[in-house]
Amino acid sequence: SWPCLGPGSCTPSQPHCLCTGTVEDALSYLDQVKLQFGSQPQVYNDFLDIMKEFKSQSIDTPGVISRVSQLFKGHPDLIMGFNTFLPPGYKIEVQTNDLVNVTTPGQIHHITPHGISVQNIPPTPHQSQLPAPVSSGAAPPPTQPSQKSKFNHAINYVNKIKNRFQGQPDIYKAFLEILHTYQKEQRNAKEAGGNYTPALTEQEVYAQVARLFKNQEDLLSEFGQFLPDANSSLLNLKDSSVAEASKVGTESLFFEKVRKALRSAEAYDNFLRCLVVFNQEVISRTELVQLVLPFLGKFPELFTWFKNFLGYKEISHLESYPKERATEGIAMEIDYSSCKRLGFSYRALPKSYQQPKCTGRTPLCKEVLNDTWVSFPSWSEDSTFVSSKKTQYEEHIYRCEDERFELDVVLETNLATIRVLETVQKKLSRMSAEEQAKFRLDNTLGGTSEIIHRKAIQRIYGDKAMDIIDGLKKNPAVSVPIVLKRLKLKEEEWREAQRGFNKIWREQNEKYYLKSLDHQGINFKQNDTKVLRSKTLLNEIESIYDERQEQASEENGTPPSGPHLTFTYEDRHILEDAAALIIHHVKRQTSIQKEDKYKIKQIIYHFIPDMLFSQRGALSDAEEEEDEEDMELDEGGSKKHNGLAEAGSAGSPPKSKLLFSNSAAQKLRTCDEAYNLFFVNNNWYIFLRLHHTLCSRLLRLYAQAERQIEEDIRERDWEREVLGLKRDKNDNPAIQLRLKEPMDIDVEDYYSAFLEMVRNLLDGNMEASQYEDSLREMFTIHAYIAFTMDKLIQSIVRQLQHIVSDEICVQVTDLYLSESSSGSTGGTLSTQSSRTTAETAYQRKAEQLMSDENCFKLLFMKSRENVQLTIELLDTEEENSDEPVEAEVSCDCVLSTTPHNLQNCNKIFLCVHQSHERVSTRLHQRFQAWVDSWVKEHVTREMASDTTKWLMGEEREGFIPCKTTCHHETLHFRNINKYRVNYNSSYKTP
Repeated sequence: SWPCLGPGSCTPSQPHCLCTGTVEDALSYLDQVKLQFGSQPQVYNDFLDIMKEFKSQSIDTPGVISRVSQLFKGHPDLIMGFNTFLPPGYKIEVQTNDLVNVTTPGQIHHITPHGISVQNIPPTPHQSQLPAPVSSGAAPPPTQPSQKSKFNHAINYVNKIKNRFQGQPDIYKAFLEILHTYQKEQRNAKEAGGNYTPALTEQEVYAQVARLFKNQEDLLSEFGQFLPDANSSLLNLKDSSVAEASKVGTESLFFEKVRKALRSAEAYDNFLRCLVVFNQEVISRTELVQLVLPFLGKFPELFTWFKNFLGYKEISHLESYPKERATEGIAMEIDYSSCKRLGFSYRALPKSYQQPKCTGRTPLCKEVLNDTWVSFPSWSEDSTFVSSKKTQYEEHIYRCEDERFELDVVLETNLATIRVLETVQKKLSRMSAEEQAKFRLDNTLGGTSEIIHRKAIQRIYGDKAMDIIDGLKKNPAVSVPIVLKRLKLKEEEWREAQRGFNKIWREQNEKYYLKSLDHQGINFKQNDTKVLRSKTLLNEIESIYDERQEQASEENGTPPSGPHLTFTYEDRHILEDAAALIIHHVKRQTSIQKEDKYKIKQIIYHFIPDMLFSQRGALSDAEEEEDEEDMELDEGGSKKHNGLAEAGSAGSPPKSKLLFSNSAAQKLRTCDEAYNLFFVNNNWYIFLRLHHTLCSRLLRLYAQAERQIEEDIRERDWEREVLGLKRDKNDNPAIQLRLKEPMDIDVEDYYSAFLEMVRNLLDGNMEASQYEDSLREMFTIHAYIAFTMDKLIQSIVRQLQHIVSDEICVQVTDLYLSESSSGSTGGTLSTQSSRTTAETAYQRKAEQLMSDENCFKLLFMKSRENVQLTIELLDTEEENSDEPVEAEVSCDCVLSTTPHNLQNCNKIFLCVHQSHERVSTRLHQRFQAWVDSWVKEHVTREMASDTTKWLMGEEREGFIPCKTTCHHETLHFRNINKYRVNYNSSYKTP
C-alpha cells in the first residue's frame, strides 16, 4: 500500500516522507497512471510496489523520486504531477526526455540515462539559522494525522479493491472510471467557480459503486467514509438496505448506541425494518417517529437526535386528529389461537380488546356489521400444512390482485376527496366575499370522514400535508381551488398509470392463470421421473415379495402363492393409440437397426394385442410383402424362433420373418373367458409395466376429453333451450375476461390434437413449455399426467430395444413360442386343469433359463370384456441353488453376528428347511434321468439281468454262495432300497 501522505507530515523522526493536498488528488493520480498504461498493467503494479517499499522504509524520498522518474520516462506529465505529493523542499523538473532535475534540501540531482549526478547548494544564512522553514517567525504547522491517515486509508482501499477483484478486472476498471468521472466533474466545478453544477453528485457516485460492489458489504461501507455528503442522505438511499447504510459515515455511532441500548438483536432488527419501510415511502416521517417511539422512547437523548436528524418538528394541532390504527399494536399482540373459535377460520376478539372509533356508522351499521370475529385461516402461509402452500404462479396472481386493489383504493380515495372539495367550492361560489372570509372547515374538510381526505392530501403533499390541511380549514376560499386542481392532475396521472398497469396485469394473468390452477403439475414431472425408473419398478414388486416372506417366517408357514401385482386394461381400443406413438418414435431412432425395428413392430402390433385379446395391428405394405417372402423361404434355409433365418446353400442374406404368425394366443381373442401365460425376465416386466402406464394415461385423457365434449354439448343445449342464446366456442368466461387466449381447436378434436402434439414433442418440433401450456388450455387441471409422456415413450423404446437384442430376452421369447405350440401358454379357463402339467414344465424351463435374474409369471386373464394382468415374482433362488444357500448361511454367520445378521440367518435356515424336500426331489429326478439315459445307451438287457441276479445272490458259477435281503426305507423324502448280504456259515461275513 502507499505510505502515509499528507501536508506537513514530515517529523524529525521521519525526515523523508511524501505529502499531498487532498485524497482526491491521490486517487486522480492513480487513475491517470492506470489510464496512461492501460496496455501495460505491469507499470501500474511497479508504481504501487515502489510506494510499498517506501512505506516499509526500504528506500528514502530521493530514492522514490528517482525510481518514479525512471518508471515514467517519456511521460513528463506524470513525472511533473508527482510534485503534488512531495514535501516542502523537494521538486521535480523535466528538462528533456532524457534529463530530469530533482531538487532536494541542499542538493540537486541530475538524472540522465548514464546515471545520477549530485550538485550541492550552498545554504543561505537564514537557512543555516533555522532548522526548518517557517513563516513570519510562527511555529511550524502541527502535523495532521487525521488527513494523513485518510490518504493512507484511500490508497489501502484502492489496493484492497484491486486484490479483491483480481479475477474480475472489469469491475476494478469500472471503479476507476467512476472516480475519474467524479474527479473531473469536481475540477470543472472548482475552475468555473459557482457557475457550473457537477453532473455527478456524491450520492450518485455512491449509488453506482453500490451496484458495482453488490454482495461486498465491507467494501461498500468503507467507501462511504470517503463521501461525507453522501452520509447526510442516509435515509434516502434506495438501492441499499438501511442495515448497510447504518455503517456509513458519522451516523454509524448513532446506530451503535441504539444497538447497545436495545440489548436485543430482534428489537434492533425491528427498528431497522421501520427505517426500511420509510425508505420505501410506505409511511411518512410522522408515522416513522410514531413507529420508533417504542424503541427509542426510553432513551430521550437518542430519540431527540433521531428526530432532529429526520427534520421532524412536533406540531401541537396534530394531536387534534384521531390517530390512525392507534390500536394496531395491541391487535397484533392478541393470541388468536387461545380465542373462541367459529369453524376453522374465525376467532372471536377478547372482551378486553378496545374497539377503534368509527364516527360514520349508522344504527343499521351497528346492527349488521361484524366487530367480533376475526379471520384467522388455518391454511395460512405460516402453517405447517404443506399442501396448503400457494404455488409460485398463485403468488403472481395474488400479487397482481393486491396491486390492483391498492391502486383502486388510492384512486377512489382521491376521487372521494375531489367530490368533497368540489362541493365546498360550489358552496363558496354562492357566498359573498365577507362570508368566504369567515367560512371555515372542520376536521372532515366538508365530508363525513376525518381519515379518508386527510390520507389523500398526505399522499400528494407528503410532509407539507399538515400545512395544507391547516390552510384548507382556515382559508378554504384560497386553498380549495389550488388543492382541487392538484388532486385532479393526480387523478389524470394515476388513471393513465392504471391503464398501463392493466396491460401488465393482463399479460401476467394470461401467463399464469392456468398454471396457478395446476397444483399437481408442479412436482409431478420430478416425482414421475423417479417412479418410472427401472429400479423403482423392480423394488416395488420385490418389496411386496419380501413382505410375504417375512410374514410367512413369523407365522412359521409356507409363503402364500399368487400374484403380487394386478393391473386392469379397461379399454383395449386405446392400445392402437399407444402402439402408434411407440412405433412413431421407433422409426426415428437411428441407433436401432432395421431388423430390430421390424421385430419391435411385430411385438407392438401382434404380440401385445394377442396377449390382451385384442385386434392385431396392420404392418405397412412393404413389411407385409417382406413377410410373405419370408414365409416362402427355400428348404435350404431353416428358421429360428428369434426371427433370423439361416443362410441357404445359395448364400442369400438372412431376412426377418413373422415371429408370432402361429401364436396360440391369437386364437383366444373370440373366447369369453380365457388366459395367456408368459414367463418373463426383468426387461419384459419393466416394458409391460411402462406399457400399462402409457395406456392408462392415454385412457384418462381420452375420458377427460369425452367428459368435456359432453359438458360443452349440455351447456350449449341449456343456453339454447332456456336462455335462447347461441354461444360461440370462444365465448368462454375465462376468454372473455382475458384470462386465457382463445383456442383454434374444437373440443371434439382435443384428444387427436393431443396425440399430434406428443408426436411433435418426440420429434423435437415443439418446446416442452409450449406443449404443457397447450395441454393446460385443453384439459385444465387434468393435463399434468401427460407432461412426461415423451419420457415414458422413450423409456418404453429402450426396453423394447433390449427385448429384441439381448440374448436372454430373445431366449425368453423363443421359449414362449416353442411352448405355445404345445399348449403350455394358456387357453380357456374351463380347460385350465388339463394344462397344469405342461404349464409346470414351462415354468421349470423358464426358471432354469432365468436362474441368474428375476423370473416373473405373467397371467393375462379375460373375463367377458375386462382384461387383467397379474404379475408374480417367482423364487428362482430356492429352486436352483441348494448347496450355495448353505455356503451363504455359514459365510454370513461367520463374518458378523449382529442381531440383524442373526435374524437374516434364521430366515435363511427357515427357507432352506422349507425347500429341502423340493430340492431333494428335483436332484433325485435329475440324477435318475441321467442314469436312465446312460443305461439306455450303454447297458443291454442281458447285462441288466446278470447284474440283478448277482445283486440278489442267486447261485452263479464261481461266486460265493450268499443270500441278499431288501429293506425299504425313506431317506431325504425319497423311498430307497437297502440291501444286506448273508453268507453261508462256512464263510465269514465281510
